[in-house]
Amino acid sequence: MKNLAWTIALTFIAGAAMAGNEVGITKDMPSVTVPTANGMVEIDRIQDTENQLSGEWALTSRPCPDFCIQPHSPAEGVTTIGELELIEMLKDPDTVVVDSRTRDWFEGGTIPGAINIPYTYVVDELAQLGCEPDFDGWDCAAAKPVALFCNGVWCGQSPTAIRNMIKAGYPANRIFYYRGGMQTWRLLGLTVIGGE
Repeated sequence: MKNLAWTIALTFIAGAAMAGNEVGITKDMPSVTVPTANGMVEIDRIQDTENQLSGEWALTSRPCPDFCIQPHSPAEGVTTIGELELIEMLKDPDTVVVDSRTRDWFEGGTIPGAINIPYTYVVDELAQLGCEPDFDGWDCAAAKPVALFCNGVWCGQSPTAIRNMIKAGYPANRIFYYRGGMQTWRLLGLTVIGGE
């Protein structure tokens, strides 16, 4: 009888703890903590089940050009990933997650752990990703695995950066494209740092 009482009590405590975080990332992952330039940050989802996107992120129909839907893969050999794969990369100290949007977009809010290398400057900043300058441009033999993202499936900033990186010698098989970008990240209610 005593064991039954303990089991009921522990079940109640576990249920109460989970109720505080009922909107998890996955069934077994209520949140995850990742390193950032300013220390560790917990990524979780907004717990308000009535939360909705608003403003720029709620727009569904943008003029094309400039906001054309991007292909699933921006270049041959590049792996397109989703949120769970991106979270795993954020936890891995040997990978780099790059917000390839212009600085103003980055400052308006980004994914915790991402660094900002605007798509217009990515080739100039390949040293941050493990490449070495050489006489012909870049030696990327030691290039790190890198994930790039921008504003979402209608944003061409990270696909442009990826194609320019490959042209400069970055191995396509070490590039990962988070196609959903900030729009999908926000749609899922995941943690955003900076800005809004």
